[in-house]
Amino acid sequence: MSRVMVGLSGGVDSAVAAYLLKKQGYDVAGATFRLMDEWDEARDAKAVADYLEIPHYVFDFREIFKKEVLDNFEEEYKKGRTPNPCVRCNKFIKFPAFFEKAQELGYDLISTGHYARTDGENIFRAKNLAKDQSYMMYNIEKELIPHLRFPLADLSKEEIRAIAAEAGIPVAQKPDSQDICFIPDGDTQGYLERKIGKMPCGKFVDENGKCLGEHKGICRYTIGQRKGLGLSLPAPLYVGKIDPQANEVVLVENEALLKKRLMVKDFHWINGAPEMPIPVTCKIRYAHNPAPALASTCIFDDKALILFEEPQRAVTPGQSAVIYSGDKLLGGGVIMG
Repeated sequence: MSRVMVGLSGGVDSAVAAYLLKKQGYDVAGATFRLMDEWDEARDAKAVADYLEIPHYVFDFREIFKKEVLDNFEEEYKKGRTPNPCVRCNKFIKFPAFFEKAQELGYDLISTGHYARTDGENIFRAKNLAKDQSYMMYNIEKELIPHLRFPLADLSKEEIRAIAAEAGIPVAQKPDSQDICFIPDGDTQGYLERKIGKMPCGKFVDENGKCLGEHKGICRYTIGQRKGLGLSLPAPLYVGKIDPQANEVVLVENEALLKKRLMVKDFHWINGAPEMPIPVTCKIRYAHNPAPALASTCIFDDKALILFEEPQRAVTPGQSAVIYSGDKLLGGGVIMG
């Protein structure tokens, strides 16, 4: 019997993943990750494990989470970028660190409640495209893919809740988390001010350097933002660039936010770089619809050049550009600009 360890977050998705795998005949265990000092996820996860009559483990990942996710999150905002902490967490914790711990306990497979598909060699977008999370997985090493199981790949959220309710799983009606796990109240600016202090005020300027007013610290802004600027302007302007050296936020007209090309660093090909140039579709943020593009032959020092067929709005440094061939995930990296 194959042994699989499921990352139990305490939510309904991971609970149903464990339930389905057990029904499929796997020898299932659950594991919950301790990522912060203040932490209560284990209570609901343990209740699920007890209900399903599977072993439950707790892995203390606080040190690596702080180093690779929290510290990076804060440093990126200081530099005027907008990071995606879930991408970092998947890269360092939810898959490689979890798999290492699972193997130590005799489990050669791991599973999560992510919405994605795998054929044992590749990762694909989930059938439920509205919930697809393959975007967050471009850093997974190919050697790990055969050890992954995603039992929610073809299910909708409504189907998952119905399965949980019919099975009597304790968290069947638990609301979904809508925020970054370490900022449960959604107040990113409040979190950053507590961690890095209040950043100095500076100037809003236009593209010619003309001062338009005072900003309240560069970590409060992201590319494409219009609301919350606190300015009275004769025409709509949007955040087009954040300059941490000058401590300035450059405001532009909407047309200036449109770009057909972007550079990506730390690029990772899941199954090696194909012969290029190659036509792909590319997502520049989690909620972005994949847009037709060309992955250029200009690949060097883990960087890539992505050329879009049509201009894309608000390309944001710090976010990830992730490329696909159809539904197949090819790889991705961090947007430079």
